[in-house]
Amino acid sequence: MTSPVRHFITLKDIPPETLHAILNNAHVLKQEKFNPPQLFEGLSLAMVFDKRSTRTRMSFEVAMKQLGGHTIVMNMDEMQLGGAESIESTGHVLSRYVDAIMLRMSDQAMMEELSRHSTIPVINGMTNLSHPCQIMADLLTIEEKLGAIKGKKIAWFGDCNNVSNTFVEAAPIFDFDFIMACPEELHNKAPKGAQITADPAKAAGGADVIVTDTWVSMGQEGKSLDMFWPYQVNADLMARAKDHAIFLHCLPMHEWEEVTEEVAKSKASAIYDEAENRLHAQKAILAWCLEDTGVKIT
Repeated sequence: MTSPVRHFITLKDIPPETLHAILNNAHVLKQEKFNPPQLFEGLSLAMVFDKRSTRTRMSFEVAMKQLGGHTIVMNMDEMQLGGAESIESTGHVLSRYVDAIMLRMSDQAMMEELSRHSTIPVINGMTNLSHPCQIMADLLTIEEKLGAIKGKKIAWFGDCNNVSNTFVEAAPIFDFDFIMACPEELHNKAPKGAQITADPAKAAGGADVIVTDTWVSMGQEGKSLDMFWPYQVNADLMARAKDHAIFLHCLPMHEWEEVTEEVAKSKASAIYDEAENRLHAQKAILAWCLEDTGVKIT
């Protein structure tokens, strides 16, 4: 009997022990960044985009190539997906050409449907609903800076979005405390079970990690920012966190809206380590997804 295809779409669909192993392997692969093992020799990754991308495009392409593989990149308007060809047919065709598919797209449901018709792994590079690769990179960064993630307090400030949704999903899996500080009128946007407050000072108190994201995601241009200013990450907010607290932001930033320049350029800021760690986390994710082809991290 064939084993199930190893899709990486939502964290909740992957066994906790597997996610912990992927995170551990990300640490190993980062240690080998200057002598990367050729794990993916002869393997190909299709990368499909319907959103602009810097970090997702660069990190997945470099991850695949550093480990010996190949990539092909297409925008949605370059292919028949969503046009003349069905999602089902696209999944079958891509499964005959490449060894895995990474999608960065708006529609989570479309991605999940494509995965049901693909006999190769489908990886969620980002949707409007979730961003699991980013969270794995964030956890890698936190462990590098502060040690084991278990028991840490992570505080989120600003809007409810795909990154905060995935942090909520990750918290019970990795056993950390996650609290969101958001305007009260947005609390109904938070995932079920989220710990949420309208008081930014309460959220920041005793935090190990302070996290924010842009208040204006792609497609939300022109959105009013008035409700978000009390949730700007600034020096006063950072002072309420623990002395060793770090600041994370998945980038790009809207300078200087959701975070002040003082914080973004402070010693507490780990935003560029976090950006680099997309590369190493995704190497480990790809290695797990492609394990059935014979890939193995020793």
